[in-house]
Amino acid sequence: MKALTFQGTQKVSVETVPDPRIELPTDVVVKITSTAICGSDLHLYDVMGAFINKGDILGHEPMGIVVEVGSAITKLSVGDRVVIPFVIACGHCYMCIRGLSSQCETTQNRQSGSGASLYGYTELYGDVPGGQAEYLRVQLADDNAVKVGADLPDERYLFLSDILPTAWQGVKYADVPEGGTLGMLGLGPVGQFASRIGKQLGYRVLAIDPVPERRAMAERHGVETLDLTDDALEKLRDLTEGRGPDSMLDAVGMEAHGNPGAAFAQKAAGLLPDAIARKVMTTAGVDRLAALHLALDAVRRGGTVSLSGVYAGVSDPMPMKDMFDKGITLRMGQCNVQRWVGELLPIVEDPADPLGTEDLTTHAVPLDRAPEMYETFKNKEDGCIKVVLKP
Repeated sequence: MKALTFQGTQKVSVETVPDPRIELPTDVVVKITSTAICGSDLHLYDVMGAFINKGDILGHEPMGIVVEVGSAITKLSVGDRVVIPFVIACGHCYMCIRGLSSQCETTQNRQSGSGASLYGYTELYGDVPGGQAEYLRVQLADDNAVKVGADLPDERYLFLSDILPTAWQGVKYADVPEGGTLGMLGLGPVGQFASRIGKQLGYRVLAIDPVPERRAMAERHGVETLDLTDDALEKLRDLTEGRGPDSMLDAVGMEAHGNPGAAFAQKAAGLLPDAIARKVMTTAGVDRLAALHLALDAVRRGGTVSLSGVYAGVSDPMPMKDMFDKGITLRMGQCNVQRWVGELLPIVEDPADPLGTEDLTTHAVPLDRAPEMYETFKNKEDGCIKVVLKP
């Protein structure tokens, strides 16, 4: 089959690789019909190459048709249309029954000190082949393949694999009071959905992003937007009676604009030999924290900051004095996809499409064009907000 493979920092290519097969009775094999490029994929492309091997298959936002089932499968059949959550979880361990599928104790990667295994996401998370490919082996499939209807387009369902539940969890974690104000940092795919969810839940949403096309898309869904200017903090406060939003959601993460020193350190680590880079990143790694620090500064006293953007540093400086003084609550974590899918599926299937799942994809291209689309997405060129690949 054809699959997108990692070849080195800022280098990916579509290669012919062996077809996946049933390895355990709880597996199914899915023929991929749509698979997306995620902002988290750019972290591998740019920063975290030391933890991924040449030839590894990328991608963790797939859906498709079941073409083969293991002997222990009871909920799925050949021909079923399914979405694959990026988190691989058993559904019955201590963590899973508490809604913490990202911490599943069955697939947890104890050797690396990480949580549940993820598709296409480094040695830290199980080194599992990803879904930017023609076919995918789905593990523990009765609990990790979500059966969906046959009538709606892929784009209605595809984002249940990651970014829609990630946005939903981010807003839930933000704990916005009824009728309150949610401040958003970043209007990439997760930020777009989080801002729309905020509006659907009755909040005022104020979102900051430097890219005009992203602000324009959010404005179509009733979001108030601001450019990322030097006075963005003051503007947020001016719009909220001087206090700041009740809650802030950081949908940017470790590659935020600004902090050139941290940006240089990330780039330098990515160019080191893998063994050295791993040591550096696990003992002295730093993130670009401009978005996080802005969120902590902007949120009102007693407010909540929710992190949906991925952070990976271990030596990040935090303004603990100010956080303590302001009484800030900070919530974060890998998305517990399986916890939220049941709530989101009826919303996705609503004929009115209230979250605008069909108004997110800006580029739908064949799998062969994936390498160029990584660059386009990374550089925010050609109005690119979300890329869907069609194997």
